[in-house]
Amino acid sequence: MSKGKLLKSRMASNGLVHIMASHSPLSARLAEEAGFDGIWASGFELSALYGLADVSLISMTQHLDMVRAMADQTAMPIIADVDTGFGNAVNVIHTVRQYERDGAAALVIEDKTFPKVTSLAADGRQELLGIDEFQGKLEAARHARRDPDFMIIARTEALIAGLGEAEALKRAAAYEEAGADMILVHSKKRTPDEIEGFVKAWQGQIPIVIVPTAYPDMNAERIAGLGKIRMVIYGNHAIRAAVTAMQQVFARIRADGGIHNVNKDIVPVEEIFRLQRMDEVKQQEARFLR
Repeated sequence: MSKGKLLKSRMASNGLVHIMASHSPLSARLAEEAGFDGIWASGFELSALYGLADVSLISMTQHLDMVRAMADQTAMPIIADVDTGFGNAVNVIHTVRQYERDGAAALVIEDKTFPKVTSLAADGRQELLGIDEFQGKLEAARHARRDPDFMIIARTEALIAGLGEAEALKRAAAYEEAGADMILVHSKKRTPDEIEGFVKAWQGQIPIVIVPTAYPDMNAERIAGLGKIRMVIYGNHAIRAAVTAMQQVFARIRADGGIHNVNKDIVPVEEIFRLQRMDEVKQQEARFLR
């Protein structure tokens, strides 16, 4: 079964799939162990890992290398966050072929201009492509994929740009017409009202994806009540959790003048060995080293 078909199968059986952001093979493996349905190969998280702003500074090569490394270490479907597709419709053809080849199950393309600015930044520049041009990108993506189960998810930033529900619905309908498999609608409102309004008004046939970073009260029970959402992405919680933990531990070590207090509160080295699958290495050494 291809990774795209696996993702579709999980949506069909579960109704709603829960996708956790990751920025490394290690974080992807932890998400798999926690029981998530898939991995969000997050451009925001990878940008943060490099200490860079999420404004199209990470190259396709850097992001694709991360996706390939994650696909090599987890059996879960990976949804690749490719921002604007790294260029125009011609670039999108190349992008789809590379990500499909290297193990992604789906990719998300957003309707912003390049270079994009991260959606939740206060007063960030949020410029959208014309509908016709973005339809061309989606049609190019469909043309490029080899596996019909490789999913093309169209992300509209109309609500992020302050253009309102009517514009978001208009764009979503046009993107469905161009062949998108799902619509990701994003919002930076602090309550779910804007997203709930969009979902209730949506008359299309393809399902919806949401990323409730700004409106965390949108839990699984509330999502299920709307009936049209099939995927929820937890878009930046892995990197935020990692930063939280490192800040706290680093501060304690400095305050205590050593690791004697904090050592008992962090995982032992043996847990890292387990995640690195050192047992497999030992077995290989015992069998093959002469």
